[in-house]
Amino acid sequence: MTSEKDILHQSDSIPTMDADSIQKIVEESSRKLLQVACPPLRYYLLTDLMAKSEQEPIVQRTLDECRHYPPKLKLLQTMNGDGTWPIPKQRRLEEEKGPGPPFGWTYITMLRNLCLLGDMRAERTEGNIEQALERILGWQTKEGYIPGPWSTDFPLPHYNGFALRKFIRYGLEDDPRVRRLSRWLFDNQRPDGGWVVLCLEDMKSRPDYRSVPHDDFVAMYRKGQLPEYRPEDYYDVPSCIWTTMMVVRGFCQSYDLPKRKEVLRGTEFFLDRFFKKNHYMMFYHTAESWTNLRYPVYFGNGLLALDLVTWLGFGAEDPRLEKPIRWLISARGQDGFWHESGRPHPEKDQWITETAISVLNRYQQSMRGLPFGREAELIKMARKG
Repeated sequence: MTSEKDILHQSDSIPTMDADSIQKIVEESSRKLLQVACPPLRYYLLTDLMAKSEQEPIVQRTLDECRHYPPKLKLLQTMNGDGTWPIPKQRRLEEEKGPGPPFGWTYITMLRNLCLLGDMRAERTEGNIEQALERILGWQTKEGYIPGPWSTDFPLPHYNGFALRKFIRYGLEDDPRVRRLSRWLFDNQRPDGGWVVLCLEDMKSRPDYRSVPHDDFVAMYRKGQLPEYRPEDYYDVPSCIWTTMMVVRGFCQSYDLPKRKEVLRGTEFFLDRFFKKNHYMMFYHTAESWTNLRYPVYFGNGLLALDLVTWLGFGAEDPRLEKPIRWLISARGQDGFWHESGRPHPEKDQWITETAISVLNRYQQSMRGLPFGREAELIKMARKG
């Protein structure tokens, strides 16, 4: 198992970093990626990294290819009229035995496919995306959160952050229901800046419940066999790194929400703990989770953390970023790509590589004192409008 010490030792082999050397990496990898990139990735490379305007012919051609991109069309065509997707028979049988959606695989599939469609530049008006979003919002509780998908007993802030990201991506940020969801997340932030799975992660961290199997713990909760839960009794215990990252990721889909101090406090929480073990056993406990490269990213890793912090304006002036950036450079393959951990996958490697390039590009821009991340995007938008 990889330890924090192993991770940092690996990155120590990277020579002294400077803006020119990082820019060279960005340019080399971008050039190679552009040669093989699928249309959505090509669009991001052209507009974000190469600063081409949407009016340029190459960008217009790429946008047209995005509209007719076969994987996107296939996902849209397989949607049901109510905004769901078919799920495997065994998953469906398990779901039918339970309370039904949002508990179960139907909701998980909706979130994951809406994520993929968003990356592929799908719009809310396409297919039955509107119906999917409305179906999810139809499950919202009076408190403001969306229950499920794997528990209806405890609200899951990380899945609610994941859902929030979809609502904002598809243009529903100002919907009163989405604002209520944002308020619920803000209201449940802990004093250390992070979030946890309420009750479950806190009480399971106690010595007397730590070894109790999950299903047995839930059964005890349902029977009222647990002590009264008060969140403030657990404020001396660190929040969950990965729950926090998923919530912040939801907020970062917005241009306005990151201005709030709660978002920056949440970001500081996981930035302070980069490469550290998570306190909670149930959710990515080991330091190795930081270096696990995946696409799509559902529950976070070091690359997603760097994507978020550099988007929010943390750059070379922050010493906490040096070791993570060194690690990211060390993870680059000899072919100029970053590869999915365990089993490289040509298409998934493209998406991972694009994110890594974006992070390094923002970092080298910060070293030069240039606008980067969200600030640079806001400047670009102001010039257009």
